[in-house]
Amino acid sequence: MEIIGIDVGFGFTKAYNGQNSVIFKSLIGDAAEIQFMSTLGDASATANMHITLDNKTYFLGSYAESQSSLTEYTLDQEKMVEEFVKILALAAAGTCCQTHGPINVVTGLPVAYLKRDTKRLKQILHGEHEIIYHHQDAPDEHRKLSIDKVHVIPQPIGSIFNLIFDDNGKICDRDLAASKLGVVDIGFKTTDFSIFDHLQYIERGSSTMDTGVSKCFSVIADKLRQESGINVELYKISKFIESGVIKIRGKEYNVINLKKRVYTHAAAGIASDLNRLWKNDWDIDSIIVSGGGSIPLAEFLIPSVEGNVIPIPKSIDARFNNVQGYCKFGHYKWGKDKVIASRPAPVPKEEPPGEEDAPSSKETDKTGKGLAWLRRQNA
Repeated sequence: MEIIGIDVGFGFTKAYNGQNSVIFKSLIGDAAEIQFMSTLGDASATANMHITLDNKTYFLGSYAESQSSLTEYTLDQEKMVEEFVKILALAAAGTCCQTHGPINVVTGLPVAYLKRDTKRLKQILHGEHEIIYHHQDAPDEHRKLSIDKVHVIPQPIGSIFNLIFDDNGKICDRDLAASKLGVVDIGFKTTDFSIFDHLQYIERGSSTMDTGVSKCFSVIADKLRQESGINVELYKISKFIESGVIKIRGKEYNVINLKKRVYTHAAAGIASDLNRLWKNDWDIDSIIVSGGGSIPLAEFLIPSVEGNVIPIPKSIDARFNNVQGYCKFGHYKWGKDKVIASRPAPVPKEEPPGEEDAPSSKETDKTGKGLAWLRRQNA
């Protein structure tokens, strides 16, 4: 049994199984017939992602962006669940997973849609799926994905799990696990605010706002359209943002100053929402800033946040924080089942845990209820 975390975002789709990771733009395109294949360029697993699923063929991610005549992406949650999630999630899972056996999946939803979409998301992903990967210089690869269990959690808690669990699903930061934590998860379309007290989800301080980085990109795209007459798609802007310079029809447009103004305004809006939403939660120990949108916005946001902020280190890709946490939680939730399943029958009686493995009374008292609650959710 393999455990995998899957995070289908409006901007990027990510998957992680503890060893392999995959990321590509949440972009779907028609599969054009390409008459000439170059062996040069990006050789990564997602560079030329071409799949067939349910008798329909697609280009995905950067391949769709560069080769498809018709491309689709969405900023609508309903359309994402109904039309995009299955294609993107299964393509990522098949690329990332290593075995042909059963797979257990942990994934997440924005806080505002958790109640509405959890059952539907589980139904979409659960079961047997056949997917074909079409390769440029190799035979087609037929994969059968058998998804046995799907566990859905609030997206922001993935970032907490990534900090408190090790790769085997054991608590490695007990002090953090026993704290009251606020999470600001900045995505492409939305920003999720969540509070977890001793790992129990606090509804009062949790909400989803439409304040993701796509709004920043929209302002920049509108300015570029006014100056150049060209409508630049939002999913294309991200690769130009870091340099601050975009070339349109051979002419360079400098958006560095505009980017700074837009990011400052967006960060002020997020900080205002946070301070208002958590006005009565003055006892929050630490605030975690996470998500792909935190990469450009963190330097503008953190000075405006009231509280002890734990920024994501620049040495890691913040886009993977949630999905890595999903995978670690999967090992916490199902790790014992995995060990037992791998043992030959009859299963020997387990020895009492050693001093190193035994949970401390502090862990049991302060985090036991929260972890038990999390294990039970949509089991």
